[in-house]
Amino acid sequence: MCSVRALQSLTEPTFLRFISSTPQSILLTPIPKSLSFHSSRRLAAAVIAMTGANSSGGCSPSDHVAGDWYSVPDLRLRDHSFTVPLDYTLDCSTCPKITIFAREVVSVGKEEQPLPFLLYLQGGPGFESPRPIEGSGWISKACEEYRLVLLDQRGTGLSTPLTASSMMQLKSPEELANYLKHFRADNIVNDAEFIRVRLVPDAGPWTILGQSYGGFCAVTYLSFAPKGLKQVLLTGGIPPIGSSCTADTVYSACFEQTIRQNEKYYQRFPQDVEIVREVVNHLAEQEGGGVHLPSGGILTPRGLQLLGLSGLGSSTGFERLHYMLERVWDPIIVAGAQKQISYYFLNAYERSLDFDTNPLYALLHESIYCQGASSGWSAQRIRAKDEGKFDAVKAAKEGRLVLFTGEMIFPWMFEEIHPLRPFKDAANLLAAKEDWPPLYDIDSLNNNKVAVAAAVYYEDMYVNFKLAMETASQIAGIRLWITNEFMHSGLRDGGSQVFDHLMGLLSGKKPLF
Repeated sequence: MCSVRALQSLTEPTFLRFISSTPQSILLTPIPKSLSFHSSRRLAAAVIAMTGANSSGGCSPSDHVAGDWYSVPDLRLRDHSFTVPLDYTLDCSTCPKITIFAREVVSVGKEEQPLPFLLYLQGGPGFESPRPIEGSGWISKACEEYRLVLLDQRGTGLSTPLTASSMMQLKSPEELANYLKHFRADNIVNDAEFIRVRLVPDAGPWTILGQSYGGFCAVTYLSFAPKGLKQVLLTGGIPPIGSSCTADTVYSACFEQTIRQNEKYYQRFPQDVEIVREVVNHLAEQEGGGVHLPSGGILTPRGLQLLGLSGLGSSTGFERLHYMLERVWDPIIVAGAQKQISYYFLNAYERSLDFDTNPLYALLHESIYCQGASSGWSAQRIRAKDEGKFDAVKAAKEGRLVLFTGEMIFPWMFEEIHPLRPFKDAANLLAAKEDWPPLYDIDSLNNNKVAVAAAVYYEDMYVNFKLAMETASQIAGIRLWITNEFMHSGLRDGGSQVFDHLMGLLSGKKPLF
């Protein structure tokens, strides 16, 4: 997981002068093969527009159920459940249905006030919205002026969750892959429009906030259903929008940034250089090339490198990774006992990856970059071109830094990570799928009339800065806040600062230059 007025006039010298080494802020349908890619974009826009304008057609009045209000400290919450089509291109009265869950959140005492609506789109893919336990951070700030809607995107949280157990109901890889194709940004936008016309008075437009992959969804929203939008806020979530599949471009750039993050990590914790080499050598020497994990998977040298996914790109990630590694070995309490990796570390390793609870992330990750072309296991192919830089065993034997990988999914993960094993064949089918529908319409973005503000994190490991800026230049009227004060998790880490800054850009409180 990628953020001025008419950016076309913004030149590199203009924005780079604000950046230094110290912290500062400166219903989409399968595409018939006879259609061109650009005509498929128009078809996609027409389907989403139809979803919003006539989303009640053929659907039951009971497709929306609202719960009672309840409380956490400083906030009042209400749950909403919506019954929506799995596939918006089919007849709503007969097509398969799924449930979409959304949580309405307001400040205490504002339940009946006529507040404008703000929809939050979570990062991912495959992760549910946050569960508020108190009024704090950006949520508390948003609730000062808005009626916040926390959407569990389809397949996550309480929205017909696709878990390691529930997906076993689909009996063949083909059936699963065909089901999963409906869980990308295009249908997340369809769901949002379905909800908007039922929640917002007079089906008016709402403001949306997209974090990371949620920002990707927001740009899809801008492309195909802008009439449903009043304002758009993006935090670390400006996607690459080129035609075909942009995954190769993404991973080429992300591998470079991942190397820089590794170098910074080892500068912070030089003692970990030898610890990681020692662990890699130990794993490589074991029968089968690794040690068994508590869940039944296997930890190999290349599996160890996956710790960079959560450890290198977010605030406190370096620290959490270091404290895991300092407890990697069991103590020798009996003379002559063999050295072994501790259960503490193996358990912490599995918990850091989240694939047992959120397997959708691994299954759909590369497909979020695909429009009319397959990913073909892009990260694996780009990694193979690195001339051994990410070969952990070779690096350890040669005394080089063992590099952790970043936000990349590899095919061998569906063999070594136990919760993913049942889905190996479906993952291969998704990686080979070519007829992915469009996710963005560049013409629509070039002519955008919706107010957009974005936080772009200069050292973002998940959403490459250069690629984000290329897309920003295609979104008319976007205002950017470029900063190296925060990492990808800035919205969560900055309290209300990031949200407040972006709202200031849109309200005019922050000057253009």
